[in-house]
Amino acid sequence: MRSLTAATTLAVLFSSAVLTATPASADATRSLPVKQTADIVVDGVHQRVFVSDPSNGKIVVTDYAGNVTRQLTGLPGVVGLELSADSGTLYAAVRDADAIVAFDTATDTETARYSAGDGPLSVALAGGKLWFGYGSAGEGNIGSVDFSGEQPVVTLAQEGNLWYTGPMLDAAPGADTLIAGAIGQSPVALASYDVSTGTPTRTAYSTEAGSNLGDLQVTPDGQDVVVASGAPYHHQVFKTSDLTADGSYASDAYPNSVAIAPDGAVAAGISGAYEPDVYVYKAGGTTSVREYDFPDTDPTVTGADELSDSGLAWAPDGSRLFAVTSNYSGVYSLRVLEAPTKAATSITVTAPETATRAKQLTVKGKVSSKVALPVGTKLTATRTDLENTSGKALPAVSVKADGTYSFTDTPTVGGKVTYTLKYAGDAGHAAGSGSDSVAVSRAKTTLTLNNNGKVYSYGQDVKFTAHLGTTYKNRKVEIWADPFGGDKANKLVKSGTVNSSGNLSVTLDLKRDTKVTAKFAGDARYAPKSVSSTVGAKVKVSTAVSKHYKTKYTWGHTYYYFKKSTNPLFTTTMTAYPDRRQRMEFEFYYDGTWYDLGSEYFTLGSAGISKVELTGEHETGYRMRVRSSYINSSSGDTVNSTTHGAWKYFIFTS
Repeated sequence: MRSLTAATTLAVLFSSAVLTATPASADATRSLPVKQTADIVVDGVHQRVFVSDPSNGKIVVTDYAGNVTRQLTGLPGVVGLELSADSGTLYAAVRDADAIVAFDTATDTETARYSAGDGPLSVALAGGKLWFGYGSAGEGNIGSVDFSGEQPVVTLAQEGNLWYTGPMLDAAPGADTLIAGAIGQSPVALASYDVSTGTPTRTAYSTEAGSNLGDLQVTPDGQDVVVASGAPYHHQVFKTSDLTADGSYASDAYPNSVAIAPDGAVAAGISGAYEPDVYVYKAGGTTSVREYDFPDTDPTVTGADELSDSGLAWAPDGSRLFAVTSNYSGVYSLRVLEAPTKAATSITVTAPETATRAKQLTVKGKVSSKVALPVGTKLTATRTDLENTSGKALPAVSVKADGTYSFTDTPTVGGKVTYTLKYAGDAGHAAGSGSDSVAVSRAKTTLTLNNNGKVYSYGQDVKFTAHLGTTYKNRKVEIWADPFGGDKANKLVKSGTVNSSGNLSVTLDLKRDTKVTAKFAGDARYAPKSVSSTVGAKVKVSTAVSKHYKTKYTWGHTYYYFKKSTNPLFTTTMTAYPDRRQRMEFEFYYDGTWYDLGSEYFTLGSAGISKVELTGEHETGYRMRVRSSYINSSSGDTVNSTTHGAWKYFIFTS
């Protein structure tokens, strides 16, 4: 026996088997019954999410978990959405109905429709009015709905010299500054308007916002607007006062969405199949604290799901970020990202691949986050094994300044042992966990099963006995029987605790060749073991003789006598099985020896019966015999062992 020191063993066996905690373990994903999406808004009062689907002409309503609760239909080409300050009214720009439609969010019922020119695309509340961008190619403009009087008043054509088509609009809650951006233009044109007087007065104009506008949003303080254009490959920030550059948020190729929480946190989204899709920044932050990379839900192509244009929205309390995504096959989903401003915490765990029971081993790993963890961070450690299936708590593990940790443990139980390290999270960090498993050695026990290789008569009752050697706690054995043939399943025939002699027995009625297996599942100190015995079972076969004129016991056997003009009929009855054939062979006796007269296979009927008539010229005076046999494989199947029937003796007379 050769042994290694503990240090050498660990050096040889350590390998990195890592499970990293996924961002926001409570994140949820639900499919959306849409063909296309255009906008998303969140009602924090009723905890509802509204997603517009212009292709189907409807607004899908979900709860905060992403479950669809209602669909608002009859809205052809519905695109832009806006909520009133109290979340009591949802406004929708219904392009193909040339209308702005209002809904009561408490009941999800339509309350009003306002004629809004040709093809309204966007809506925004500012300066006490509802503003909307509208207009087909070459006729872009801005209109408003004034709710201050007894009746709402719609005013069109308030900015007709700038926009080719209806612009995208946004404003900070309660602000008097309206921002407009050109959709489908390169470069993107931005304009800032003072709407405090009820009439839009342009205060700034810029063409520095890149190309292919996907989304824009004004910061809660009204000081900046964040723009998501397909290029450049970051999210640009401009001052609303004069539209000069005021910084940027790093993201990646093809920015297409932006959402800003009431506290100023920014979610910058891109249309990227191979890069992180969303980058989350805390208010005032210049480095993202969280990144989300959506998975691939389409098995037909390679490439992850992509974020939809204008596909991000915050819950007003900042607890959740909602994202609309789609895969290559056009299946849309609503992703609910929990605690998005908390930095993701990943924990790697590295344990030995194998270890010896009752000997010390070392587990090590590292905790990582984009935001440094507090000094003195503690991880909870749990060991899960065969005797502690719900986990056994180990002493808390301290994380070093560089994020690494290590601890020792002595597993008392063999088999698969899993070490799980968890961080509960804090105000700035999401919870995280990681685990790794080690195969801990177990002793070998003995397990035997009798009767291997024996062949029994058809239908014979045979006793099988499994004998189990020394174990720790488990003394239970299972005995399984697997009859030959695809129509019979492997079946548990007995399960129980062995007796004081270590034995467990079962009696089987054998009608086919059968593989019998005894199984010991193992326990905390002894490894699983199984052993098999394969036994044979013959068929039941008999041959009846008819058309003879007499029988006589002679030469040590009963002989059937036939006239030479009569053809004997031999009827074979054999255990039936689909497409089974019996082999019939003939011999004759001459000068003290039986000689072969030939053989042939005959198909049995469904009841296992075969009738064969012996025709031709019959020689008189010769002693003859015949028998029917089942020959494994040659008879058409392999479910029984080769079986020869009894010889039947006959003779022809003149």
